[in-house]
Amino acid sequence: MNPPSFVLLLATSSHHKLREIAAILDDLPVELKTLRDLPHVELPPEDFPTMRENAIAKAVAAARQSGIWALADDSGLEVDALGGAPGVYSRRFLGDAASDADRNTEILRRLQGVPDDYRTARYRCAAALASPDGTCDVVEATCEGVIAHAPVGSGGFGYDPIFFLPELGVTMAQLPLDAKNRISHRGRAMELMKPLLWKRIVTTS
Repeated sequence: MNPPSFVLLLATSSHHKLREIAAILDDLPVELKTLRDLPHVELPPEDFPTMRENAIAKAVAAARQSGIWALADDSGLEVDALGGAPGVYSRRFLGDAASDADRNTEILRRLQGVPDDYRTARYRCAAALASPDGTCDVVEATCEGVIAHAPVGSGGFGYDPIFFLPELGVTMAQLPLDAKNRISHRGRAMELMKPLLWKRIVTTS
């Protein structure tokens, strides 16, 4: 494959997201940058009511400020027994000072006594690819599971230790990265995004 020629800004500072997305896009001729590389780029607050709107707002802002194509995602956990919470507030659940462990503990506390059949949940991801002029492609994907009774596993991040996958008999945090990327909400969204990204690479080269 030729050296990377299409520079793509991932509108995130998360090394976890960079690691996952870089692995999925490694067969495309892209050079990935993050907000750590372009500290002057500022993302808007995630105050829209849907992940789709948040992803679009972040991608468009990042592309316009950086002058290059930008890819953003907004993802979260939806727990049916909690009315879909934390949903769009997944990262801000309990406030900015809370850790992943704090958020997981609170979810488990709220589900104390809830039987397995009613612990259904899903991860949702909305991803947006935007050009500096505001052109935007959007995809969405989900991954179904249930909430475990205790955290298990040391991989992944966020709610992965309590997100149990019945068909595999493990939590998301117990999966190696390649296996997680094949079934996760973000992995599925990025696979949907790849042909759209490839189209942009071809038409701008």
